[in-house]
Amino acid sequence: MTVRRSWAEPWKIKMIEPIRMTAPEHRQEAIREAGYNTFLLQSDDVYIDLLTDSGTSAMSENQWAGIMLGDEAYAGSRSYRHLCEAIEEIYGYPETVPTHQGRGAEHILSQILIRPGDVIPGNMYFTTTRFHQEYAGGKFVDVIIDEAHDPASTHPFKGNVDLAKLAAVVEEHGAERIPYICPETNVNLAGGQPMSMENLRQVWEFCRPLGILVMLDATRALENAWFIKQRETGYQDRSVREILKEICSYSDGATVSSKKDNLVNIGGFLALRDPELARRARALLVAFEGLQTYGGMSGRDMEALARGIREMVETDDHVRARVGQVEYLGRLISEAGVPIVVPVGGHGVFLDARAILAHLPQDHFPAQALAAALYVDSGVRGMERGIVSAGRNKETGDHNRPRLELVRLTIPRRVYTQSHMDVTAESVAAVYAEREQVRGLRFTYEPPDLRFFQARFEPIEA
Repeated sequence: MTVRRSWAEPWKIKMIEPIRMTAPEHRQEAIREAGYNTFLLQSDDVYIDLLTDSGTSAMSENQWAGIMLGDEAYAGSRSYRHLCEAIEEIYGYPETVPTHQGRGAEHILSQILIRPGDVIPGNMYFTTTRFHQEYAGGKFVDVIIDEAHDPASTHPFKGNVDLAKLAAVVEEHGAERIPYICPETNVNLAGGQPMSMENLRQVWEFCRPLGILVMLDATRALENAWFIKQRETGYQDRSVREILKEICSYSDGATVSSKKDNLVNIGGFLALRDPELARRARALLVAFEGLQTYGGMSGRDMEALARGIREMVETDDHVRARVGQVEYLGRLISEAGVPIVVPVGGHGVFLDARAILAHLPQDHFPAQALAAALYVDSGVRGMERGIVSAGRNKETGDHNRPRLELVRLTIPRRVYTQSHMDVTAESVAAVYAEREQVRGLRFTYEPPDLRFFQARFEPIEA
Protein backbone atom coordinates (compact mmCIF):
# COMPACT_ATOMS: atom_id res chain seq x y z
CA MET A 1 0.00 0.00 0.00
CA THR A 2 1.35 3.41 -1.01
CA VAL A 3 1.16 6.03 1.74
CA ARG A 4 0.46 9.52 0.50
CA ARG A 5 3.25 11.87 1.58
CA SER A 6 2.96 15.58 2.24
CA TRP A 7 4.41 17.97 -0.31
CA ALA A 8 6.01 21.37 0.16
CA GLU A 9 6.37 24.43 -2.00
CA PRO A 10 9.41 24.29 -4.34
CA TRP A 11 10.80 27.55 -2.95
CA LYS A 12 11.80 29.16 0.33
CA ILE A 13 10.95 32.64 1.58
CA LYS A 14 13.70 35.24 1.24
CA MET A 15 11.77 38.47 1.87
CA ILE A 16 8.43 39.22 3.53
CA GLU A 17 5.75 41.91 3.34
CA PRO A 18 4.01 42.49 6.69
CA ILE A 19 0.21 42.23 6.76
CA ARG A 20 -2.18 42.97 9.61
CA MET A 21 -5.60 41.89 10.75
CA THR A 22 -7.98 44.79 11.41
CA ALA A 23 -10.93 44.89 13.81
CA PRO A 24 -14.40 43.87 12.54
CA GLU A 25 -15.67 47.41 13.12
CA HIS A 26 -12.90 48.78 10.92
CA ARG A 27 -13.70 46.30 8.15
CA GLN A 28 -17.41 47.11 8.32
CA GLU A 29 -16.66 50.78 7.83
CA ALA A 30 -14.11 50.05 5.10
CA ILE A 31 -16.56 48.00 3.02
CA ARG A 32 -19.24 50.65 3.47
CA GLU A 33 -16.85 53.35 2.22
CA ALA A 34 -15.95 51.08 -0.71
CA GLY A 35 -19.60 50.84 -1.73
CA TYR A 36 -19.61 47.09 -0.91
CA ASN A 37 -17.31 46.54 -3.87
CA THR A 38 -14.14 44.68 -2.92
CA PHE A 39 -12.33 46.27 -5.89
CA LEU A 40 -12.64 49.63 -4.15
CA LEU A 41 -11.11 48.56 -0.84
CA GLN A 42 -7.70 49.93 0.11
CA SER A 43 -5.08 47.18 0.15
CA ASP A 44 -3.94 48.30 3.63
CA ASP A 45 -7.37 47.25 4.90
CA VAL A 46 -7.06 43.73 3.45
CA TYR A 47 -5.59 40.81 5.44
CA ILE A 48 -5.44 38.03 2.82
CA ASP A 49 -5.87 39.35 -0.70
CA LEU A 50 -7.52 36.82 -3.01
CA LEU A 51 -9.07 39.39 -5.34
CA THR A 52 -6.98 38.24 -8.30
CA ASP A 53 -3.89 36.32 -9.36
CA SER A 54 -3.18 39.02 -11.96
CA GLY A 55 0.11 40.76 -11.26
CA THR A 56 0.05 39.70 -7.60
CA SER A 57 2.55 36.84 -7.73
CA ALA A 58 6.05 36.86 -6.21
CA MET A 59 9.01 37.05 -8.57
CA SER A 60 12.10 34.89 -8.13
CA GLU A 61 15.66 35.97 -7.36
CA ASN A 62 16.49 35.27 -11.01
CA GLN A 63 13.73 37.59 -12.20
CA TRP A 64 14.81 40.33 -9.81
CA ALA A 65 18.35 39.96 -11.11
CA GLY A 66 16.95 40.42 -14.61
CA ILE A 67 15.32 43.68 -13.51
CA MET A 68 18.81 45.10 -13.00
CA LEU A 69 19.91 43.96 -16.47
CA GLY A 70 16.96 45.35 -18.44
CA ASP A 71 17.90 47.26 -21.58
CA GLU A 72 15.90 50.50 -21.60
CA ALA A 73 16.81 51.44 -25.18
CA TYR A 74 13.81 53.04 -26.88
CA ALA A 75 14.39 51.01 -30.05
CA GLY A 76 15.96 47.60 -30.56
CA SER A 77 16.17 46.65 -26.87
CA ARG A 78 18.03 43.38 -26.25
CA SER A 79 15.45 42.65 -23.54
CA TYR A 80 12.81 42.61 -26.27
CA ARG A 81 14.96 40.15 -28.20
CA HIS A 82 15.24 37.96 -25.09
CA LEU A 83 11.44 38.09 -24.71
CA CYS A 84 10.84 37.08 -28.34
CA GLU A 85 13.28 34.18 -27.99
CA ALA A 86 11.56 32.94 -24.83
CA ILE A 87 8.08 33.11 -26.37
CA GLU A 88 9.13 31.24 -29.51
CA GLU A 89 11.00 28.63 -27.47
CA ILE A 90 8.23 27.93 -24.92
CA TYR A 91 5.00 28.80 -26.76
CA GLY A 92 6.15 28.21 -30.35
CA TYR A 93 5.02 31.52 -31.90
CA PRO A 94 7.57 33.29 -34.15
CA GLU A 95 6.00 36.79 -33.96
CA THR A 96 5.74 38.74 -30.69
CA VAL A 97 3.83 41.99 -30.14
CA PRO A 98 4.51 43.20 -26.57
CA THR A 99 1.73 45.00 -24.68
CA HIS A 100 1.28 46.50 -21.24
CA GLN A 101 -0.96 43.57 -20.23
CA GLY A 102 -3.43 41.11 -21.73
CA ARG A 103 -6.19 43.57 -22.48
CA GLY A 104 -3.79 45.56 -24.66
CA ALA A 105 -3.29 42.43 -26.75
CA GLU A 106 -7.07 41.82 -26.85
CA HIS A 107 -7.64 45.36 -28.09
CA ILE A 108 -5.09 45.12 -30.89
CA LEU A 109 -6.26 41.66 -32.00
CA SER A 110 -9.89 42.83 -32.10
CA GLN A 111 -9.03 45.94 -34.08
CA ILE A 112 -7.03 44.16 -36.79
CA LEU A 113 -9.45 41.26 -37.33
CA ILE A 114 -13.03 42.27 -36.46
CA ARG A 115 -15.34 44.18 -38.78
CA PRO A 116 -18.72 45.55 -37.65
CA GLY A 117 -21.26 42.73 -37.70
CA ASP A 118 -18.74 39.92 -37.25
CA VAL A 119 -19.35 37.10 -34.79
CA ILE A 120 -16.66 35.74 -32.47
CA PRO A 121 -17.34 32.37 -30.83
CA GLY A 122 -15.70 31.55 -27.51
CA ASN A 123 -15.89 29.09 -24.64
CA MET A 124 -17.65 31.42 -22.19
CA TYR A 125 -17.05 35.16 -22.17
CA PHE A 126 -14.34 36.97 -20.30
CA THR A 127 -15.14 40.54 -19.36
CA THR A 128 -12.38 42.51 -21.10
CA THR A 129 -12.21 40.10 -24.05
CA ARG A 130 -15.89 40.53 -24.82
CA PHE A 131 -15.65 44.29 -24.32
CA HIS A 132 -12.90 44.63 -26.92
CA GLN A 133 -14.75 42.38 -29.37
CA GLU A 134 -17.91 44.47 -28.99
CA TYR A 135 -15.95 47.73 -29.07
CA ALA A 136 -14.64 46.67 -32.51
CA GLY A 137 -18.21 46.05 -33.71
CA GLY A 138 -18.35 42.29 -33.18
CA LYS A 139 -20.66 40.04 -31.22
CA PHE A 140 -19.54 37.33 -28.81
CA VAL A 141 -21.31 33.95 -28.98
CA ASP A 142 -20.82 31.35 -26.26
CA VAL A 143 -20.05 27.84 -27.57
CA ILE A 144 -18.84 26.18 -24.36
CA ILE A 145 -20.23 22.78 -23.37
CA ASP A 146 -23.35 22.82 -21.19
CA GLU A 147 -21.55 21.22 -18.24
CA ALA A 148 -19.55 24.43 -17.78
CA HIS A 149 -22.68 26.22 -16.57
CA ASP A 150 -23.32 23.62 -13.85
CA PRO A 151 -21.19 24.16 -10.71
CA ALA A 152 -21.83 20.58 -9.55
CA SER A 153 -20.80 18.84 -12.79
CA THR A 154 -17.57 16.89 -12.38
CA HIS A 155 -16.73 16.83 -16.10
CA PRO A 156 -12.91 16.88 -16.22
CA PHE A 157 -12.74 19.38 -19.10
CA LYS A 158 -15.59 21.84 -18.57
CA GLY A 159 -13.75 24.40 -20.69
CA ASN A 160 -14.29 22.40 -23.89
CA VAL A 161 -15.89 23.94 -26.96
CA ASP A 162 -19.14 22.26 -28.05
CA LEU A 163 -18.41 21.46 -31.70
CA ALA A 164 -22.13 21.23 -32.50
CA LYS A 165 -22.71 24.73 -31.14
CA LEU A 166 -19.73 26.02 -33.11
CA ALA A 167 -21.03 24.40 -36.30
CA ALA A 168 -24.45 25.99 -35.71
CA VAL A 169 -22.84 29.44 -35.41
CA VAL A 170 -21.04 28.89 -38.73
CA GLU A 171 -24.26 27.68 -40.34
CA GLU A 172 -26.21 30.72 -39.11
CA HIS A 173 -23.69 33.47 -39.84
CA GLY A 174 -21.34 32.01 -42.46
CA ALA A 175 -17.63 31.41 -42.02
CA GLU A 176 -16.85 34.70 -43.78
CA ARG A 177 -18.37 36.64 -40.82
CA ILE A 178 -16.34 34.73 -38.24
CA PRO A 179 -12.80 36.15 -38.25
CA TYR A 180 -11.62 33.88 -35.46
CA ILE A 181 -12.67 31.74 -32.54
CA CYS A 182 -11.20 32.63 -29.16
CA PRO A 183 -10.84 29.52 -26.98
CA GLU A 184 -9.70 30.33 -23.46
CA THR A 185 -7.44 27.81 -21.75
CA ASN A 186 -8.49 27.21 -18.14
CA VAL A 187 -11.73 29.14 -18.51
CA ASN A 188 -11.79 31.81 -15.82
CA LEU A 189 -15.51 32.47 -15.42
CA ALA A 190 -16.32 28.75 -15.47
CA GLY A 191 -14.16 28.32 -12.37
CA GLY A 192 -10.72 27.85 -13.91
CA GLN A 193 -11.83 24.85 -15.98
CA PRO A 194 -9.49 23.37 -18.63
CA MET A 195 -9.89 22.30 -22.25
CA SER A 196 -8.73 18.85 -23.32
CA MET A 197 -6.05 18.47 -25.95
CA GLU A 198 -8.46 16.40 -28.01
CA ASN A 199 -10.97 19.26 -28.01
CA LEU A 200 -8.32 21.83 -28.94
CA ARG A 201 -7.28 19.63 -31.85
CA GLN A 202 -10.88 19.18 -32.98
CA VAL A 203 -11.50 22.95 -32.93
CA TRP A 204 -8.33 23.49 -34.98
CA GLU A 205 -9.27 20.84 -37.53
CA PHE A 206 -12.82 22.23 -37.81
CA CYS A 207 -11.73 25.84 -38.33
CA ARG A 208 -8.78 25.48 -40.69
CA PRO A 209 -10.71 24.37 -43.84
CA LEU A 210 -13.21 27.21 -43.23
CA GLY A 211 -10.56 29.90 -43.01
CA ILE A 212 -11.51 30.71 -39.41
CA LEU A 213 -8.47 31.60 -37.32
CA VAL A 214 -7.95 30.07 -33.88
CA MET A 215 -6.71 32.72 -31.44
CA LEU A 216 -6.17 31.32 -27.97
CA ASP A 217 -6.48 33.20 -24.76
CA ALA A 218 -3.39 31.43 -23.43
CA THR A 219 -3.15 33.42 -20.21
CA ARG A 220 -3.45 30.31 -18.04
CA ALA A 221 -2.35 27.72 -20.58
CA LEU A 222 0.31 26.41 -18.18
CA GLU A 223 -2.36 25.39 -15.65
CA ASN A 224 -4.37 23.88 -18.51
CA ALA A 225 -1.31 21.84 -19.49
CA TRP A 226 -1.09 20.51 -15.93
CA PHE A 227 -4.72 19.35 -15.99
CA ILE A 228 -4.16 17.64 -19.35
CA LYS A 229 -1.19 15.83 -17.81
CA GLN A 230 -3.35 14.73 -14.86
CA ARG A 231 -6.59 13.87 -16.65
CA GLU A 232 -6.08 13.05 -20.33
CA THR A 233 -4.95 9.67 -21.58
CA GLY A 234 -1.51 9.65 -23.17
CA TYR A 235 -0.08 12.72 -21.41
CA GLN A 236 0.85 11.43 -17.97
CA ASP A 237 4.51 10.92 -18.89
CA ARG A 238 4.94 14.19 -20.75
CA SER A 239 6.22 17.42 -19.18
CA VAL A 240 4.02 20.50 -18.90
CA ARG A 241 6.54 22.24 -21.13
CA GLU A 242 5.88 19.74 -23.92
CA ILE A 243 2.12 19.84 -23.38
CA LEU A 244 2.04 23.65 -23.41
CA LYS A 245 3.88 23.70 -26.76
CA GLU A 246 1.34 21.26 -28.22
CA ILE A 247 -1.60 23.33 -26.92
CA CYS A 248 -0.31 26.35 -28.80
CA SER A 249 0.38 24.33 -31.95
CA TYR A 250 -3.38 24.12 -32.53
CA SER A 251 -3.72 27.87 -33.00
CA ASP A 252 -2.78 30.78 -35.25
CA GLY A 253 -1.89 32.99 -32.32
CA ALA A 254 -2.65 33.90 -28.74
CA THR A 255 -3.23 36.76 -26.37
CA VAL A 256 -1.48 36.41 -23.02
CA SER A 257 -1.74 38.41 -19.84
CA SER A 258 1.70 37.71 -18.45
CA LYS A 259 0.57 38.75 -14.98
CA LYS A 260 -0.62 35.17 -14.41
CA ASP A 261 1.33 32.10 -15.61
CA ASN A 262 4.40 34.14 -16.52
CA LEU A 263 5.05 35.28 -12.95
CA VAL A 264 5.43 39.03 -13.45
CA ASN A 265 3.59 42.03 -12.03
CA ILE A 266 2.93 43.75 -15.36
CA GLY A 267 3.10 42.87 -19.04
CA GLY A 268 1.53 40.80 -21.78
CA PHE A 269 1.79 40.02 -25.45
CA LEU A 270 0.04 39.10 -28.66
CA ALA A 271 1.81 36.16 -30.29
CA LEU A 272 1.22 35.27 -33.96
CA ARG A 273 2.38 32.97 -36.73
CA ASP A 274 1.46 35.15 -39.74
CA PRO A 275 4.05 37.91 -40.39
CA GLU A 276 1.43 40.04 -42.20
CA LEU A 277 -0.94 39.96 -39.22
CA ALA A 278 2.01 40.83 -36.99
CA ARG A 279 2.85 43.81 -39.23
CA ARG A 280 -0.70 45.13 -38.93
CA ALA A 281 -0.68 44.58 -35.18
CA ARG A 282 2.61 46.44 -34.76
CA ALA A 283 1.21 49.43 -36.64
CA LEU A 284 -1.52 49.73 -34.01
CA LEU A 285 0.92 48.96 -31.22
CA VAL A 286 2.94 52.06 -32.08
CA ALA A 287 -0.22 54.17 -31.93
CA PHE A 288 -1.76 52.77 -28.75
CA GLU A 289 1.02 51.23 -26.64
CA GLY A 290 4.57 52.07 -27.70
CA LEU A 291 7.28 51.23 -30.22
CA GLN A 292 7.27 47.68 -31.57
CA THR A 293 10.33 46.70 -29.49
CA TYR A 294 8.82 47.57 -26.12
CA GLY A 295 5.07 48.02 -26.60
CA GLY A 296 3.71 48.83 -23.17
CA MET A 297 6.67 47.56 -21.13
CA SER A 298 10.00 48.82 -19.91
CA GLY A 299 13.17 46.89 -20.70
CA ARG A 300 13.38 45.56 -17.14
CA ASP A 301 9.78 44.34 -17.36
CA MET A 302 10.57 42.43 -20.55
CA GLU A 303 13.70 40.94 -19.02
CA ALA A 304 11.81 39.69 -15.96
CA LEU A 305 9.06 38.35 -18.23
CA ALA A 306 11.48 36.44 -20.47
CA ARG A 307 12.92 34.77 -17.39
CA GLY A 308 9.48 34.06 -15.91
CA ILE A 309 8.32 32.32 -19.10
CA ARG A 310 11.25 29.90 -18.94
CA GLU A 311 11.05 29.54 -15.17
CA MET A 312 7.40 28.47 -15.15
CA VAL A 313 8.23 25.34 -17.18
CA GLU A 314 11.77 24.64 -15.97
CA THR A 315 10.33 21.66 -14.08
CA ASP A 316 6.77 20.51 -13.30
CA ASP A 317 7.30 21.34 -9.62
CA HIS A 318 6.12 24.93 -9.85
CA VAL A 319 2.72 24.27 -11.42
CA ARG A 320 2.25 21.14 -9.29
CA ALA A 321 2.57 23.23 -6.13
CA ARG A 322 0.60 26.14 -7.56
CA VAL A 323 -2.46 24.05 -8.45
CA GLY A 324 -1.95 21.93 -5.34
CA GLN A 325 -2.44 24.94 -3.08
CA VAL A 326 -5.68 25.83 -4.86
CA GLU A 327 -6.88 22.25 -4.48
CA TYR A 328 -5.94 22.32 -0.78
CA LEU A 329 -8.16 25.35 -0.17
CA GLY A 330 -10.95 23.85 -2.24
CA ARG A 331 -10.84 20.62 -0.23
CA LEU A 332 -11.04 22.48 3.10
CA ILE A 333 -14.02 24.55 1.97
CA SER A 334 -15.82 21.58 0.46
CA GLU A 335 -15.30 19.49 3.60
CA ALA A 336 -17.00 22.30 5.55
CA GLY A 337 -20.11 21.67 3.44
CA VAL A 338 -19.89 24.90 1.44
CA PRO A 339 -21.02 24.60 -2.21
CA ILE A 340 -18.20 25.35 -4.67
CA VAL A 341 -17.51 24.81 -8.36
CA VAL A 342 -16.11 21.34 -8.98
CA PRO A 343 -13.67 20.11 -10.07
CA VAL A 344 -11.55 22.75 -8.33
CA GLY A 345 -9.89 24.88 -11.00
CA GLY A 346 -6.34 25.99 -11.56
CA HIS A 347 -6.18 29.51 -10.18
CA GLY A 348 -8.83 29.81 -7.52
CA VAL A 349 -11.74 28.36 -5.59
CA PHE A 350 -15.15 29.57 -6.78
CA LEU A 351 -17.93 29.71 -4.17
CA ASP A 352 -21.42 28.97 -5.48
CA ALA A 353 -23.13 32.12 -4.20
CA ARG A 354 -26.46 31.17 -5.80
CA ALA A 355 -26.59 28.03 -3.62
CA ILE A 356 -25.04 29.62 -0.52
CA LEU A 357 -27.37 32.63 -0.47
CA ALA A 358 -30.43 30.87 -1.84
CA HIS A 359 -32.66 33.36 0.00
CA LEU A 360 -31.49 36.19 -2.30
CA PRO A 361 -32.79 36.64 -5.86
CA GLN A 362 -30.07 37.13 -8.48
CA ASP A 363 -31.13 40.77 -8.99
CA HIS A 364 -30.00 41.40 -5.39
CA PHE A 365 -26.45 40.45 -6.40
CA PRO A 366 -25.77 37.49 -4.09
CA ALA A 367 -22.14 37.02 -5.17
CA GLN A 368 -21.38 40.69 -4.54
CA ALA A 369 -23.06 40.45 -1.13
CA LEU A 370 -21.17 37.26 -0.24
CA ALA A 371 -17.79 38.76 -1.16
CA ALA A 372 -18.53 41.75 1.09
CA ALA A 373 -19.64 39.51 3.97
CA LEU A 374 -16.48 37.40 3.71
CA TYR A 375 -14.33 40.52 3.90
CA VAL A 376 -16.15 41.80 6.99
CA ASP A 377 -15.70 38.44 8.71
CA SER A 378 -11.96 38.08 8.28
CA GLY A 379 -10.36 40.66 5.99
CA VAL A 380 -10.15 38.10 3.17
CA ARG A 381 -10.81 39.83 -0.15
CA GLY A 382 -12.40 37.84 -2.97
CA MET A 383 -14.38 39.09 -5.94
CA GLU A 384 -17.77 38.73 -7.60
CA ARG A 385 -18.13 36.70 -10.78
CA GLY A 386 -21.85 36.69 -11.50
CA ILE A 387 -24.59 39.02 -12.66
CA VAL A 388 -22.61 42.19 -11.91
CA SER A 389 -19.63 41.01 -13.97
CA ALA A 390 -21.98 39.87 -16.78
CA GLY A 391 -23.19 43.45 -17.37
CA ARG A 392 -26.26 44.43 -19.35
CA ASN A 393 -27.65 43.33 -22.67
CA LYS A 394 -26.73 46.04 -25.19
CA GLU A 395 -30.04 45.72 -27.01
CA THR A 396 -32.57 45.39 -24.16
CA GLY A 397 -30.73 47.15 -21.34
CA ASP A 398 -31.64 44.33 -18.96
CA HIS A 399 -29.08 42.48 -16.86
CA ASN A 400 -27.35 39.53 -18.46
CA ARG A 401 -28.20 36.69 -16.08
CA PRO A 402 -25.52 33.98 -16.10
CA ARG A 403 -26.31 30.62 -14.56
CA LEU A 404 -23.07 30.87 -12.60
CA GLU A 405 -23.24 33.30 -9.66
CA LEU A 406 -19.84 32.93 -8.05
CA VAL A 407 -17.36 34.45 -5.64
CA ARG A 408 -13.79 33.87 -6.79
CA LEU A 409 -11.03 33.31 -4.24
CA THR A 410 -7.98 33.65 -6.47
CA ILE A 411 -4.59 32.47 -5.22
CA PRO A 412 -1.50 34.52 -6.11
CA ARG A 413 1.51 32.42 -7.06
CA ARG A 414 4.27 31.93 -4.48
CA VAL A 415 2.75 34.45 -2.04
CA TYR A 416 0.68 32.77 0.68
CA THR A 417 1.28 29.73 2.89
CA GLN A 418 -1.07 26.87 3.69
CA SER A 419 -1.84 28.62 6.99
CA HIS A 420 -3.34 31.51 5.03
CA MET A 421 -5.50 28.97 3.24
CA ASP A 422 -6.62 27.56 6.61
CA VAL A 423 -7.68 31.02 7.78
CA THR A 424 -9.56 31.59 4.52
CA ALA A 425 -11.42 28.28 4.72
CA GLU A 426 -12.42 28.92 8.33
CA SER A 427 -13.80 32.33 7.37
CA VAL A 428 -15.82 30.91 4.47
CA ALA A 429 -17.26 28.28 6.81
CA ALA A 430 -18.16 30.94 9.40
CA VAL A 431 -19.96 33.10 6.84
CA TYR A 432 -21.75 30.03 5.50
CA ALA A 433 -23.01 29.20 8.99
CA GLU A 434 -24.55 32.69 9.24
CA ARG A 435 -25.60 32.92 5.58
CA GLU A 436 -29.23 33.78 6.31
CA GLN A 437 -28.03 37.07 7.83
CA VAL A 438 -26.45 38.27 4.56
CA ARG A 439 -28.60 40.93 2.90
CA GLY A 440 -28.85 41.71 -0.78
CA LEU A 441 -27.45 44.82 -2.47
CA ARG A 442 -28.57 47.40 -4.99
CA PHE A 443 -26.64 49.84 -7.15
CA THR A 444 -25.91 53.36 -6.01
CA TYR A 445 -23.59 53.88 -8.99
CA GLU A 446 -23.47 51.75 -12.13
CA PRO A 447 -20.83 52.41 -14.82
CA PRO A 448 -21.97 51.71 -18.41
CA ASP A 449 -19.15 49.21 -19.14
CA LEU A 450 -17.13 46.73 -17.08
CA ARG A 451 -19.24 47.79 -14.16
CA PHE A 452 -17.80 45.32 -11.64
CA PHE A 453 -14.58 47.35 -11.41
CA GLN A 454 -16.11 50.62 -10.22
CA ALA A 455 -19.76 50.04 -9.29
CA ARG A 456 -21.00 51.01 -5.84
CA PHE A 457 -23.77 49.38 -3.82
CA GLU A 458 -25.77 49.67 -0.62
CA PRO A 459 -27.60 47.02 1.40
CA ILE A 460 -31.30 46.48 0.76
CA GLU A 461 -33.21 47.12 3.95
CA ALA A 462 -35.13 44.15 5.34
